[in-house]
Amino acid sequence: MAEKSCIKRLQKEYRALCKEPVSHVVAHPSPNDILEWHFVLEGSEGTPFAGGYYYGKIKFPPEYPYKPPGISMITPNGRFMTQKKICLSMSDFHPESWNPMWSVSSILTGLLSFMMDNSPTTGSVDTTTAEKQRLAKTSLAFNCKNPTFRKMFPEYVEKYNLQQQQKQLSDKVDSEKASTGTRRDQSSRPLSEKVLDSTGEDMKKADGLKDVRRNRKQSFPTWMGTYGYGGYAFLCLCCLLVFRAKK
Repeated sequence: MAEKSCIKRLQKEYRALCKEPVSHVVAHPSPNDILEWHFVLEGSEGTPFAGGYYYGKIKFPPEYPYKPPGISMITPNGRFMTQKKICLSMSDFHPESWNPMWSVSSILTGLLSFMMDNSPTTGSVDTTTAEKQRLAKTSLAFNCKNPTFRKMFPEYVEKYNLQQQQKQLSDKVDSEKASTGTRRDQSSRPLSEKVLDSTGEDMKKADGLKDVRRNRKQSFPTWMGTYGYGGYAFLCLCCLLVFRAKK
């Protein structure tokens, strides 16, 4: 159980933090336990963490401020292990270096600065810049799956929902543009291509008519020839019969 001096100190520091927030940091004590604080570090511009939102916890001992707190990260970040205590000069890894004059604000400021650095320590990990950037892009979505995060930081949940709506709208617009562009390409073909296509179709039609006419021409003489030859033969036969009758 926390000592009265500890509770008063943390309440005082929370009021001070609300009055003068730390840049790129949001922190709140748990509604049920003032010794447990939840925080979000926002990645600084110009670093691989830009655009990232990193959720973590600070666990204060009942003897605070005479003993240091434990600090851990929950969001995968490429700098610190998750769910593991981080070794800092102002954490419970180094009680001998702890200064009771340090506050929650100074702890969070130091943690943010150390996160942007590459110095190895217990609880840190070594990852590429590309991996840190990838984790930064997915950090908010990861956090919003955590029920405690959603309860403690509704403003970030709202921000994430807005991003999703904007993304869906952007995807819809891109899809409509692509569809419109395809139709426009089909309808705005060069005139020369249209003329060639039209000429080709006309030539096909003309060739078809020629074939029909050719077939008609071929069938007409054959019909006439057949009946003409038959008539001529009949005429010759009649003349022959007349000639014989006269004799």
